[in-house]
Amino acid sequence: MTTFAVRPGSSRQLAGTLTLLRFALRRDRLMIPVWIAVNALMVLSMPGTLEGLYGTPAERADLIRQMETNSSLRAMVGPVFGDSLGALTAWRVGIYAGALAAVMSLLIVVRHTRDEEESGRQELVASGMVGRRASLTAALLAAAVANGVLALLVTAGLAGQGTTGALALGLGIAAVGMVFATMAAIVAQLTESARLSRGLTAAVLGAAFVLRAAGDSATDDGSSVLTWLSPLGWLENLRPYASERWWVLALLAGAVALQGAVAYALAGRRDLGMSFLPTRPGPASGRLGSAGALAWRLQRGGVLGWSIGFFLAGVVYGGMTDGAADLVGDNDNARRIVERMGGRSGLTDAFLASMVGMLGLIAALYIVASVLRLHGEETSGRAEPVLASAVGRVRWAAGHLVIAFGGAALIMLLAGLGFAVGYGRETGPILAACLVQLPAVWVVGGLAVLLHGVLPRAALTAWGVAGAVLLIGWVGPALDAPQAVLDVSPFGHLPKLPGGSMQWGPVLVLTGLAVLLVAGGLAGLRRRDMAT
Repeated sequence: MTTFAVRPGSSRQLAGTLTLLRFALRRDRLMIPVWIAVNALMVLSMPGTLEGLYGTPAERADLIRQMETNSSLRAMVGPVFGDSLGALTAWRVGIYAGALAAVMSLLIVVRHTRDEEESGRQELVASGMVGRRASLTAALLAAAVANGVLALLVTAGLAGQGTTGALALGLGIAAVGMVFATMAAIVAQLTESARLSRGLTAAVLGAAFVLRAAGDSATDDGSSVLTWLSPLGWLENLRPYASERWWVLALLAGAVALQGAVAYALAGRRDLGMSFLPTRPGPASGRLGSAGALAWRLQRGGVLGWSIGFFLAGVVYGGMTDGAADLVGDNDNARRIVERMGGRSGLTDAFLASMVGMLGLIAALYIVASVLRLHGEETSGRAEPVLASAVGRVRWAAGHLVIAFGGAALIMLLAGLGFAVGYGRETGPILAACLVQLPAVWVVGGLAVLLHGVLPRAALTAWGVAGAVLLIGWVGPALDAPQAVLDVSPFGHLPKLPGGSMQWGPVLVLTGLAVLLVAGGLAGLRRRDMAT
Protein backbone atom coordinates (compact mmCIF):
# COMPACT_ATOMS: atom_id res chain seq x y z
CA MET A 1 0.00 0.00 0.00
CA THR A 2 1.04 3.61 -0.50
CA THR A 3 2.68 5.29 2.47
CA PHE A 4 3.40 8.92 3.18
CA ALA A 5 6.96 10.00 2.40
CA VAL A 6 7.28 12.25 5.42
CA ARG A 7 9.76 11.81 8.26
CA PRO A 8 8.06 10.91 11.55
CA GLY A 9 8.13 13.75 14.03
CA SER A 10 8.84 16.43 11.45
CA SER A 11 6.77 19.58 11.06
CA ARG A 12 5.65 18.31 7.66
CA GLN A 13 3.42 15.77 9.39
CA LEU A 14 0.63 18.37 9.16
CA ALA A 15 1.49 19.80 5.74
CA GLY A 16 -1.64 20.58 3.73
CA THR A 17 -3.97 20.50 6.72
CA LEU A 18 -5.63 23.85 6.02
CA THR A 19 -6.20 22.95 2.37
CA LEU A 20 -7.82 19.66 3.38
CA LEU A 21 -9.90 21.48 5.99
CA ARG A 22 -11.26 23.89 3.39
CA PHE A 23 -12.01 20.96 1.11
CA ALA A 24 -13.80 19.07 3.90
CA LEU A 25 -15.95 22.05 4.80
CA ARG A 26 -16.78 22.59 1.14
CA ARG A 27 -17.84 18.96 0.71
CA ASP A 28 -20.00 19.15 3.82
CA ARG A 29 -21.47 22.58 3.07
CA LEU A 30 -24.96 21.04 3.10
CA MET A 31 -24.68 18.27 5.68
CA ILE A 32 -23.04 20.28 8.47
CA PRO A 33 -25.46 23.26 8.34
CA VAL A 34 -28.46 20.89 8.38
CA TRP A 35 -27.20 19.05 11.46
CA ILE A 36 -26.37 22.31 13.22
CA ALA A 37 -29.73 23.86 12.35
CA VAL A 38 -31.74 20.86 13.54
CA ASN A 39 -29.84 20.70 16.81
CA ALA A 40 -29.84 24.43 17.49
CA LEU A 41 -33.52 24.85 16.69
CA MET A 42 -34.41 21.96 18.97
CA VAL A 43 -32.57 23.63 21.86
CA LEU A 44 -33.58 27.24 21.20
CA SER A 45 -37.26 26.45 20.74
CA MET A 46 -37.50 24.82 24.14
CA PRO A 47 -37.63 27.84 26.55
CA GLY A 48 -40.78 29.21 24.93
CA THR A 49 -42.38 25.77 24.93
CA LEU A 50 -41.51 25.14 28.57
CA GLU A 51 -42.78 28.56 29.60
CA GLY A 52 -46.15 27.64 28.17
CA LEU A 53 -46.09 24.22 29.83
CA TYR A 54 -44.78 25.17 33.26
CA GLY A 55 -45.40 28.89 33.57
CA THR A 56 -45.99 29.06 37.31
CA PRO A 57 -43.75 28.14 40.26
CA ALA A 58 -46.35 25.62 41.41
CA GLU A 59 -46.30 23.81 38.06
CA ARG A 60 -42.50 23.68 38.09
CA ALA A 61 -42.41 22.42 41.66
CA ASP A 62 -44.89 19.71 40.73
CA LEU A 63 -42.71 18.75 37.75
CA ILE A 64 -39.65 18.39 39.98
CA ARG A 65 -41.59 16.23 42.42
CA GLN A 66 -42.77 14.02 39.58
CA MET A 67 -39.24 13.59 38.22
CA GLU A 68 -37.89 12.70 41.66
CA THR A 69 -40.37 9.82 41.94
CA ASN A 70 -40.61 8.67 38.32
CA SER A 71 -37.55 6.59 37.44
CA SER A 72 -38.81 5.82 33.92
CA LEU A 73 -38.93 9.48 32.93
CA ARG A 74 -35.53 10.13 34.51
CA ALA A 75 -34.15 7.34 32.34
CA MET A 76 -35.53 9.10 29.29
CA VAL A 77 -34.53 12.74 29.92
CA GLY A 78 -32.48 12.76 33.14
CA PRO A 79 -33.04 14.46 36.51
CA VAL A 80 -34.03 18.11 37.00
CA PHE A 81 -31.49 20.31 38.81
CA GLY A 82 -33.34 23.63 38.85
CA ASP A 83 -36.70 25.28 38.24
CA SER A 84 -35.64 28.15 35.96
CA LEU A 85 -36.47 28.05 32.24
CA GLY A 86 -32.77 27.65 31.47
CA ALA A 87 -32.40 24.71 33.84
CA LEU A 88 -35.54 23.07 32.45
CA THR A 89 -34.23 23.57 28.90
CA ALA A 90 -30.94 21.90 29.78
CA TRP A 91 -32.89 19.07 31.41
CA ARG A 92 -35.31 18.54 28.55
CA VAL A 93 -33.00 18.65 25.53
CA GLY A 94 -29.41 18.71 26.81
CA ILE A 95 -28.84 14.95 26.54
CA TYR A 96 -30.44 14.73 23.11
CA ALA A 97 -28.56 17.76 21.82
CA GLY A 98 -25.32 16.14 22.98
CA ALA A 99 -26.26 12.88 21.26
CA LEU A 100 -27.05 14.70 17.99
CA ALA A 101 -23.74 16.56 18.20
CA ALA A 102 -22.02 13.19 18.71
CA VAL A 103 -23.69 11.70 15.61
CA MET A 104 -22.78 14.76 13.53
CA SER A 105 -19.18 14.59 14.70
CA LEU A 106 -18.64 10.88 14.08
CA LEU A 107 -20.11 11.21 10.58
CA ILE A 108 -17.76 14.09 9.76
CA VAL A 109 -14.62 12.37 11.04
CA VAL A 110 -15.29 8.98 9.41
CA ARG A 111 -16.27 10.66 6.14
CA HIS A 112 -12.95 12.50 5.88
CA THR A 113 -10.69 9.71 7.15
CA ARG A 114 -11.68 6.10 6.59
CA ASP A 115 -14.19 6.92 3.83
CA GLU A 116 -11.47 8.72 1.87
CA GLU A 117 -9.08 5.81 2.26
CA GLU A 118 -11.70 3.23 1.36
CA SER A 119 -12.63 5.09 -1.83
CA GLY A 120 -9.00 5.51 -2.92
CA ARG A 121 -9.14 9.31 -2.95
CA GLN A 122 -6.79 9.58 0.00
CA GLU A 123 -4.12 7.73 -1.97
CA LEU A 124 -4.25 10.42 -4.65
CA VAL A 125 -4.10 13.16 -2.02
CA ALA A 126 -1.18 11.44 -0.30
CA SER A 127 0.85 11.52 -3.51
CA GLY A 128 1.12 15.29 -3.12
CA MET A 129 2.74 17.42 -0.46
CA VAL A 130 0.47 16.23 2.32
CA GLY A 131 1.59 15.18 5.78
CA ARG A 132 0.84 11.80 7.29
CA ARG A 133 -1.55 13.21 9.87
CA ALA A 134 -2.98 16.05 7.79
CA SER A 135 -6.21 14.27 6.83
CA LEU A 136 -6.93 13.22 10.43
CA THR A 137 -6.21 16.73 11.67
CA ALA A 138 -8.44 18.28 9.01
CA ALA A 139 -11.28 15.90 9.89
CA LEU A 140 -11.05 16.73 13.59
CA LEU A 141 -10.85 20.45 12.83
CA ALA A 142 -13.95 20.19 10.63
CA ALA A 143 -15.76 18.53 13.53
CA ALA A 144 -14.46 21.24 15.86
CA VAL A 145 -15.73 23.99 13.53
CA ALA A 146 -19.18 22.39 13.38
CA ASN A 147 -19.37 21.95 17.15
CA GLY A 148 -18.00 25.44 17.72
CA VAL A 149 -20.71 27.00 15.56
CA LEU A 150 -23.33 24.94 17.39
CA ALA A 151 -21.96 26.11 20.75
CA LEU A 152 -22.07 29.74 19.63
CA LEU A 153 -25.69 29.44 18.46
CA VAL A 154 -26.80 27.75 21.66
CA THR A 155 -24.95 30.27 23.85
CA ALA A 156 -26.27 33.28 21.96
CA GLY A 157 -29.81 31.91 21.72
CA LEU A 158 -30.10 31.07 25.41
CA ALA A 159 -28.21 34.10 26.73
CA GLY A 160 -31.52 35.70 27.64
CA GLN A 161 -32.05 32.93 30.20
CA GLY A 162 -28.62 33.58 31.72
CA THR A 163 -25.25 33.98 30.03
CA THR A 164 -23.34 31.67 32.35
CA GLY A 165 -25.76 28.77 31.99
CA ALA A 166 -26.00 29.29 28.23
CA LEU A 167 -22.23 29.18 27.91
CA ALA A 168 -22.04 26.02 30.02
CA LEU A 169 -24.70 24.24 27.97
CA GLY A 170 -23.20 25.33 24.64
CA LEU A 171 -19.69 24.25 25.61
CA GLY A 172 -20.96 21.00 27.10
CA ILE A 173 -22.84 20.01 23.94
CA ALA A 174 -19.83 20.86 21.77
CA ALA A 175 -17.47 18.96 24.10
CA VAL A 176 -19.60 15.82 23.92
CA GLY A 177 -19.50 16.13 20.13
CA MET A 178 -15.70 16.30 20.21
CA VAL A 179 -15.47 13.31 22.57
CA PHE A 180 -17.19 11.20 19.93
CA ALA A 181 -15.24 12.86 17.11
CA THR A 182 -11.96 11.71 18.64
CA MET A 183 -13.47 8.33 19.43
CA ALA A 184 -14.45 7.96 15.77
CA ALA A 185 -10.89 8.92 14.84
CA ILE A 186 -9.60 5.98 16.91
CA VAL A 187 -12.13 3.53 15.49
CA ALA A 188 -11.27 4.67 11.95
CA GLN A 189 -7.67 3.55 12.57
CA LEU A 190 -8.75 0.18 13.93
CA THR A 191 -11.21 -0.86 11.21
CA GLU A 192 -10.88 -1.22 7.46
CA SER A 193 -14.45 -0.21 6.65
CA ALA A 194 -16.08 3.21 6.97
CA ARG A 195 -19.41 1.48 7.54
CA LEU A 196 -17.97 -0.49 10.44
CA SER A 197 -16.30 2.64 11.83
CA ARG A 198 -19.61 4.49 11.90
CA GLY A 199 -21.44 1.48 13.29
CA LEU A 200 -19.00 0.83 16.13
CA THR A 201 -18.84 4.48 17.16
CA ALA A 202 -22.63 4.72 17.06
CA ALA A 203 -22.79 1.56 19.19
CA VAL A 204 -20.57 3.25 21.79
CA LEU A 205 -22.93 6.24 21.72
CA GLY A 206 -25.87 3.92 22.25
CA ALA A 207 -24.08 2.26 25.16
CA ALA A 208 -23.38 5.71 26.64
CA PHE A 209 -27.09 6.54 26.47
CA VAL A 210 -28.05 3.23 28.08
CA LEU A 211 -25.52 3.68 30.90
CA ARG A 212 -26.79 7.18 31.60
CA ALA A 213 -30.41 6.01 31.52
CA ALA A 214 -29.69 3.15 33.90
CA GLY A 215 -27.85 5.44 36.28
CA ASP A 216 -30.52 8.14 36.24
CA SER A 217 -33.29 5.64 36.85
CA ALA A 218 -31.47 4.55 40.01
CA THR A 219 -30.79 8.03 41.47
CA ASP A 220 -32.51 11.40 41.16
CA ASP A 221 -29.37 13.56 41.31
CA GLY A 222 -27.11 12.11 38.59
CA SER A 223 -24.70 10.66 41.15
CA SER A 224 -24.83 7.04 40.00
CA VAL A 225 -21.56 5.40 38.94
CA LEU A 226 -23.28 4.31 35.72
CA THR A 227 -24.13 7.92 34.92
CA TRP A 228 -20.51 8.96 35.42
CA LEU A 229 -19.36 6.21 33.04
CA SER A 230 -21.16 7.99 30.18
CA PRO A 231 -20.08 11.22 28.42
CA LEU A 232 -23.78 12.08 28.21
CA GLY A 233 -23.88 11.73 31.97
CA TRP A 234 -20.98 14.19 32.21
CA LEU A 235 -23.00 16.71 30.21
CA GLU A 236 -25.92 16.20 32.55
CA ASN A 237 -23.70 16.68 35.61
CA LEU A 238 -22.28 19.91 34.20
CA ARG A 239 -25.61 21.30 35.47
CA PRO A 240 -26.11 24.39 33.30
CA TYR A 241 -28.27 27.02 35.03
CA ALA A 242 -27.99 25.10 38.33
CA SER A 243 -24.72 26.01 40.06
CA GLU A 244 -22.55 24.98 37.13
CA ARG A 245 -19.82 22.42 37.73
CA TRP A 246 -17.14 23.84 35.45
CA TRP A 247 -14.68 21.11 36.36
CA VAL A 248 -16.79 18.66 34.35
CA LEU A 249 -15.68 20.52 31.22
CA ALA A 250 -12.10 19.66 32.18
CA LEU A 251 -13.16 16.00 32.31
CA LEU A 252 -14.61 16.27 28.80
CA ALA A 253 -11.54 18.14 27.52
CA GLY A 254 -9.26 15.50 29.06
CA ALA A 255 -11.17 12.74 27.26
CA VAL A 256 -10.85 14.64 23.97
CA ALA A 257 -7.11 15.15 24.46
CA LEU A 258 -6.46 11.56 25.47
CA GLN A 259 -8.48 10.03 22.63
CA GLY A 260 -6.96 12.48 20.16
CA ALA A 261 -3.46 11.46 21.25
CA VAL A 262 -4.33 7.78 20.81
CA ALA A 263 -5.75 8.45 17.33
CA TYR A 264 -2.61 10.34 16.29
CA ALA A 265 -0.37 7.58 17.64
CA LEU A 266 -2.29 4.92 15.73
CA ALA A 267 -2.30 6.99 12.53
CA GLY A 268 1.49 7.09 12.62
CA ARG A 269 1.84 3.32 12.94
CA ARG A 270 -0.10 2.03 9.94
CA ASP A 271 0.05 2.25 6.16
CA LEU A 272 -2.55 4.10 4.13
CA GLY A 273 -5.63 1.97 3.52
CA MET A 274 -4.68 -0.60 6.16
CA SER A 275 -6.09 -1.08 9.64
CA PHE A 276 -5.23 -2.74 12.92
CA LEU A 277 -8.29 -4.99 12.63
CA PRO A 278 -8.33 -6.04 8.97
CA THR A 279 -11.45 -7.48 7.41
CA ARG A 280 -11.41 -11.27 7.15
CA PRO A 281 -11.16 -12.20 3.45
CA GLY A 282 -13.29 -14.91 1.90
CA PRO A 283 -14.51 -16.14 -1.49
CA ALA A 284 -17.75 -14.84 -2.97
CA SER A 285 -19.39 -18.24 -3.12
CA GLY A 286 -22.24 -20.08 -1.46
CA ARG A 287 -24.27 -17.58 0.52
CA LEU A 288 -22.45 -14.70 -1.25
CA GLY A 289 -23.23 -16.01 -4.70
CA SER A 290 -25.86 -13.36 -5.54
CA ALA A 291 -26.16 -9.58 -5.44
CA GLY A 292 -28.87 -9.80 -2.81
CA ALA A 293 -26.76 -12.05 -0.59
CA LEU A 294 -23.82 -9.67 -0.90
CA ALA A 295 -26.05 -6.73 0.02
CA TRP A 296 -27.27 -8.61 3.08
CA ARG A 297 -23.69 -9.43 4.09
CA LEU A 298 -22.79 -5.75 3.84
CA GLN A 299 -25.81 -4.47 5.75
CA ARG A 300 -26.67 -7.21 8.22
CA GLY A 301 -24.70 -5.57 11.03
CA GLY A 302 -26.62 -2.33 10.64
CA VAL A 303 -29.97 -4.11 10.51
CA LEU A 304 -29.12 -6.05 13.66
CA GLY A 305 -28.04 -2.93 15.55
CA TRP A 306 -31.12 -0.93 14.57
CA SER A 307 -33.38 -3.89 15.40
CA ILE A 308 -31.98 -4.26 18.90
CA GLY A 309 -32.15 -0.50 19.46
CA PHE A 310 -35.77 -0.19 18.35
CA PHE A 311 -36.89 -3.16 20.41
CA LEU A 312 -35.23 -1.77 23.55
CA ALA A 313 -36.63 1.70 22.84
CA GLY A 314 -40.09 0.19 22.58
CA VAL A 315 -39.65 -1.57 25.91
CA VAL A 316 -38.49 1.66 27.60
CA TYR A 317 -41.21 3.86 26.12
CA GLY A 318 -43.88 1.25 26.78
CA GLY A 319 -42.79 0.95 30.40
CA MET A 320 -43.02 4.69 30.97
CA THR A 321 -46.46 5.17 29.40
CA ASP A 322 -48.44 5.21 32.64
CA GLY A 323 -45.86 7.42 34.35
CA ALA A 324 -45.89 9.90 31.49
CA ALA A 325 -49.65 10.17 31.70
CA ASP A 326 -49.30 10.97 35.40
CA LEU A 327 -46.65 13.59 34.63
CA VAL A 328 -48.85 15.42 32.13
CA GLY A 329 -51.71 15.22 34.60
CA ASP A 330 -53.78 18.39 34.66
CA ASN A 331 -51.30 20.50 32.65
CA ASP A 332 -53.47 21.62 29.74
CA ASN A 333 -50.56 22.91 27.64
CA ALA A 334 -48.62 19.65 27.96
CA ARG A 335 -51.78 17.73 27.14
CA ARG A 336 -52.33 19.79 23.98
CA ILE A 337 -48.77 19.15 22.75
CA VAL A 338 -49.10 15.39 23.31
CA GLU A 339 -52.47 15.43 21.56
CA ARG A 340 -51.05 17.36 18.61
CA MET A 341 -48.42 14.66 18.24
CA GLY A 342 -50.59 11.64 19.02
CA GLY A 343 -54.24 12.54 18.55
CA ARG A 344 -57.17 13.26 20.89
CA SER A 345 -58.45 9.78 21.62
CA GLY A 346 -57.21 9.81 25.21
CA LEU A 347 -54.01 10.80 26.96
CA THR A 348 -52.52 7.31 27.18
CA ASP A 349 -53.24 6.51 23.54
CA ALA A 350 -52.01 9.97 22.52
CA PHE A 351 -48.75 9.43 24.36
CA LEU A 352 -48.27 5.99 22.79
CA ALA A 353 -49.00 7.44 19.35
CA SER A 354 -46.52 10.28 19.87
CA MET A 355 -43.76 7.88 20.97
CA VAL A 356 -44.47 5.58 18.03
CA GLY A 357 -44.34 8.62 15.76
CA MET A 358 -40.93 9.58 17.17
CA LEU A 359 -39.59 6.11 16.39
CA GLY A 360 -41.04 6.41 12.89
CA LEU A 361 -39.08 9.64 12.40
CA ILE A 362 -35.90 7.90 13.57
CA ALA A 363 -36.62 4.97 11.24
CA ALA A 364 -36.39 7.50 8.41
CA LEU A 365 -32.72 7.92 9.33
CA TYR A 366 -32.23 4.16 9.06
CA ILE A 367 -33.74 3.92 5.60
CA VAL A 368 -31.70 6.86 4.29
CA ALA A 369 -28.50 5.32 5.64
CA SER A 370 -29.38 1.95 4.10
CA VAL A 371 -30.33 3.37 0.70
CA LEU A 372 -27.19 5.51 0.57
CA ARG A 373 -25.13 2.35 0.92
CA LEU A 374 -25.72 2.16 -2.85
CA HIS A 375 -24.04 5.54 -3.19
CA GLY A 376 -21.09 4.42 -1.07
CA GLU A 377 -20.61 1.20 -3.03
CA GLU A 378 -20.72 3.12 -6.30
CA THR A 379 -18.41 5.99 -5.42
CA SER A 380 -15.87 3.66 -3.78
CA GLY A 381 -15.61 1.59 -6.95
CA ARG A 382 -16.77 -1.63 -5.29
CA ALA A 383 -19.91 -1.74 -7.43
CA GLU A 384 -17.95 -1.95 -10.69
CA PRO A 385 -16.71 -5.56 -10.26
CA VAL A 386 -20.23 -6.66 -9.41
CA LEU A 387 -21.78 -4.88 -12.39
CA ALA A 388 -19.03 -6.17 -14.68
CA SER A 389 -20.52 -9.64 -14.28
CA ALA A 390 -24.00 -10.80 -15.30
CA VAL A 391 -25.60 -8.67 -12.56
CA GLY A 392 -27.59 -5.72 -13.92
CA ARG A 393 -27.89 -2.34 -12.26
CA VAL A 394 -31.50 -2.80 -11.18
CA ARG A 395 -30.78 -6.22 -9.73
CA TRP A 396 -27.75 -4.86 -7.89
CA ALA A 397 -29.73 -1.95 -6.49
CA ALA A 398 -32.72 -4.15 -5.64
CA GLY A 399 -30.64 -6.21 -3.23
CA HIS A 400 -29.88 -3.13 -1.13
CA LEU A 401 -33.38 -1.67 -1.46
CA VAL A 402 -35.04 -4.85 -0.21
CA ILE A 403 -32.90 -4.59 2.91
CA ALA A 404 -33.57 -0.84 3.26
CA PHE A 405 -37.36 -1.00 2.90
CA GLY A 406 -37.80 -4.44 4.43
CA GLY A 407 -35.46 -3.52 7.26
CA ALA A 408 -37.59 -0.47 8.04
CA ALA A 409 -40.61 -2.77 8.37
CA LEU A 410 -38.63 -5.11 10.60
CA ILE A 411 -37.42 -2.46 13.04
CA MET A 412 -40.87 -0.89 13.36
CA LEU A 413 -42.37 -4.34 13.99
CA LEU A 414 -39.77 -4.97 16.69
CA ALA A 415 -40.50 -1.56 18.18
CA GLY A 416 -44.16 -2.56 18.42
CA LEU A 417 -43.22 -5.80 20.14
CA GLY A 418 -41.05 -3.81 22.54
CA PHE A 419 -43.98 -1.50 23.33
CA ALA A 420 -46.14 -4.54 23.97
CA VAL A 421 -43.55 -5.97 26.37
CA GLY A 422 -43.05 -2.69 28.22
CA TYR A 423 -46.70 -1.62 28.35
CA GLY A 424 -48.18 -5.08 28.81
CA ARG A 425 -51.43 -4.54 26.92
CA GLU A 426 -52.99 -3.38 23.62
CA THR A 427 -50.51 -5.46 21.61
CA GLY A 428 -52.54 -5.46 18.41
CA PRO A 429 -53.29 -1.71 18.29
CA ILE A 430 -49.67 -0.84 19.13
CA LEU A 431 -48.31 -3.11 16.40
CA ALA A 432 -50.73 -1.48 13.95
CA ALA A 433 -49.59 1.97 15.08
CA CYS A 434 -45.96 1.07 14.43
CA LEU A 435 -46.61 -0.46 11.01
CA VAL A 436 -48.74 2.46 9.85
CA GLN A 437 -45.59 4.62 10.06
CA LEU A 438 -44.02 2.67 7.20
CA PRO A 439 -45.55 4.53 4.21
CA ALA A 440 -44.05 7.81 5.45
CA VAL A 441 -40.71 6.13 6.16
CA TRP A 442 -40.77 4.61 2.68
CA VAL A 443 -41.46 8.01 1.10
CA VAL A 444 -38.28 9.38 2.69
CA GLY A 445 -36.43 6.30 1.45
CA GLY A 446 -37.92 6.75 -2.00
CA LEU A 447 -36.61 10.32 -2.13
CA ALA A 448 -33.15 8.98 -1.29
CA VAL A 449 -33.44 6.42 -4.12
CA LEU A 450 -34.56 9.15 -6.55
CA LEU A 451 -31.67 11.42 -5.61
CA HIS A 452 -29.15 8.62 -5.98
CA GLY A 453 -30.54 7.50 -9.30
CA VAL A 454 -31.10 10.87 -10.96
CA LEU A 455 -28.73 13.26 -9.16
CA PRO A 456 -25.94 11.11 -7.68
CA ARG A 457 -23.84 14.15 -6.78
CA ALA A 458 -26.70 15.38 -4.61
CA ALA A 459 -27.50 11.98 -3.09
CA LEU A 460 -26.25 12.98 0.34
CA THR A 461 -28.85 15.74 0.53
CA ALA A 462 -31.21 12.91 1.45
CA TRP A 463 -29.80 13.41 4.95
CA GLY A 464 -31.09 16.97 4.78
CA VAL A 465 -34.56 15.65 3.87
CA ALA A 466 -34.49 13.26 6.82
CA GLY A 467 -33.25 16.05 9.11
CA ALA A 468 -36.03 18.39 8.01
CA VAL A 469 -38.66 15.70 8.58
CA LEU A 470 -37.19 15.03 12.01
CA LEU A 471 -37.24 18.72 12.89
CA ILE A 472 -40.85 19.19 11.79
CA GLY A 473 -42.00 16.11 13.69
CA TRP A 474 -40.15 16.89 16.92
CA VAL A 475 -40.30 20.65 17.17
CA GLY A 476 -43.39 21.54 15.13
CA PRO A 477 -46.05 20.37 17.61
CA ALA A 478 -44.24 22.00 20.54
CA LEU A 479 -44.08 25.33 18.70
CA ASP A 480 -47.72 25.06 17.64
CA ALA A 481 -46.63 25.23 14.00
CA PRO A 482 -49.40 25.70 11.40
CA GLN A 483 -50.87 22.53 9.96
CA ALA A 484 -49.52 23.53 6.55
CA VAL A 485 -45.98 23.27 7.95
CA LEU A 486 -46.67 19.90 9.61
CA ASP A 487 -48.13 18.62 6.33
CA VAL A 488 -44.82 19.18 4.56
CA SER A 489 -43.66 16.00 6.28
CA PRO A 490 -45.19 12.73 5.06
CA PHE A 491 -45.65 11.78 8.71
CA GLY A 492 -48.14 14.63 9.09
CA HIS A 493 -50.65 12.73 6.94
CA LEU A 494 -50.66 9.45 8.86
CA PRO A 495 -53.57 8.40 11.10
CA LYS A 496 -52.91 8.79 14.83
CA LEU A 497 -52.83 5.26 16.15
CA PRO A 498 -53.55 3.72 18.62
CA GLY A 499 -56.85 5.26 19.54
CA GLY A 500 -57.63 7.12 16.34
CA SER A 501 -59.55 5.85 13.35
CA MET A 502 -57.69 4.10 10.56
CA GLN A 503 -57.61 6.19 7.37
CA TRP A 504 -56.56 4.11 4.39
CA GLY A 505 -56.55 6.96 1.88
CA PRO A 506 -53.36 8.75 3.05
CA VAL A 507 -51.65 5.42 3.73
CA LEU A 508 -52.29 4.17 0.18
CA VAL A 509 -51.33 7.51 -1.37
CA LEU A 510 -48.02 7.62 0.52
CA THR A 511 -47.30 4.01 -0.40
CA GLY A 512 -47.97 4.74 -4.05
CA LEU A 513 -45.77 7.83 -3.89
CA ALA A 514 -42.94 5.77 -2.42
CA VAL A 515 -43.29 3.24 -5.27
CA LEU A 516 -43.14 6.03 -7.87
CA LEU A 517 -40.08 7.59 -6.28
CA VAL A 518 -38.24 4.25 -6.21
CA ALA A 519 -39.22 3.54 -9.81
CA GLY A 520 -37.98 6.97 -10.88
CA GLY A 521 -34.70 6.46 -9.07
CA LEU A 522 -34.13 3.03 -10.65
CA ALA A 523 -34.98 4.40 -14.09
CA GLY A 524 -32.43 7.16 -13.61
CA LEU A 525 -29.82 4.66 -12.41
CA ARG A 526 -30.29 2.60 -15.58
CA ARG A 527 -29.75 5.59 -17.87
CA ARG A 528 -26.89 7.51 -16.29
CA ASP A 529 -23.17 6.82 -16.15
CA MET A 530 -21.82 5.21 -13.02
CA ALA A 531 -19.95 7.51 -10.67
CA THR A 532 -16.19 7.36 -10.66
